[in-house]
Amino acid sequence: MTTLAATTLAEHIGSAQIVVCCGSGGVGKTTVAAALGLQAARMGRRAVVATIDPAKRLADALGVPGGLSNEPVRLTIDGPGELWALMLDTASTFDGLVRANAATPDQAERILANGFYRNVAGSLSGTQEYMAAERLHALHDDKRFDLVIIDTPPTRNALDFLDAPNTLTKFIDHPLFKILMLPTRRGLKVLNVAAQPILRTIGKVVGGAALTDAIAFFQAFSGMETGFRQRAEEVMNLLHEDVSRFVLVASPRADTIEEARYFADRLQHSDLSVAATVVNRCTPTFGELPASRPGDSEGAALYDNLAELKAAAVAERTQASELLADEAVHTTWVPTLPEDVHSLDSLDTIRGLLFDSASE
Repeated sequence: MTTLAATTLAEHIGSAQIVVCCGSGGVGKTTVAAALGLQAARMGRRAVVATIDPAKRLADALGVPGGLSNEPVRLTIDGPGELWALMLDTASTFDGLVRANAATPDQAERILANGFYRNVAGSLSGTQEYMAAERLHALHDDKRFDLVIIDTPPTRNALDFLDAPNTLTKFIDHPLFKILMLPTRRGLKVLNVAAQPILRTIGKVVGGAALTDAIAFFQAFSGMETGFRQRAEEVMNLLHEDVSRFVLVASPRADTIEEARYFADRLQHSDLSVAATVVNRCTPTFGELPASRPGDSEGAALYDNLAELKAAAVAERTQASELLADEAVHTTWVPTLPEDVHSLDSLDTIRGLLFDSASE
């Protein structure tokens, strides 16, 4: 596990090459990821924010009217650096990976035109997570950027992309995969389905045409598994290096704190650690209460309201204390804003709250 000294969020943004934002839904994780990218650009870095979440929250937070695609879009900002953004397109990323690893253009086209592949590229369980890991790898190698910020989806499966490279490796090593690859390895052009009991069984379930497409896909895939395996190993190594940071985003509610603890445990299980925590949408403290409660009704009402808000703020910090027990993990508290973030100007407000020394 990478051991990080207790540093501020700004120091992490200034030194990391990869930042992964994780947390449950509804805590403002996408907005935080976008604000981190804006701060990095203000610091002179060339940052790209990539969302795995198919919802359009990142485009909304950045005020991009036409939405985002799989290709990075550069945004106009004030500052010496650059801010780019994209939304993961699983199928397009898979297509690019096939073209990059195919031995010849003909092999790539045979795969891309295959019916089984077209279904796998869009719907097979685990494909999105692996493509997220692949996109991370590609963006890290892209010379246009020196910082990649990943906004994970708002589910308990948000960190499945950590396991996706290992899942792919296990699939490549599976006996069924090796059976389907036999024709190419033995110099045959056609696999006799009837000669393989396991394939006869599969054919009865999925249908002969679907099985034929699947076999054709795996035959066309021959020789590419080495490149896929290598990329998977490189992604896992990259996430475990000191260049990568994991930022945990939560809000001061019992359910989101519990989810944040789950994500922290999940990272630890993968031999990774949380670098910084952001507790978002907190009740502001509003300063100290007057020494005594005013006697007039209006003043008393204001006093009671302030006292209630201060009590709520204390309760929220107490609620989050278990999550924040590790003093080596830097924590930033961000107060609730009166409206959502839908432009770079309002995003800059969040950026200021995240990196203002008072909020540290």
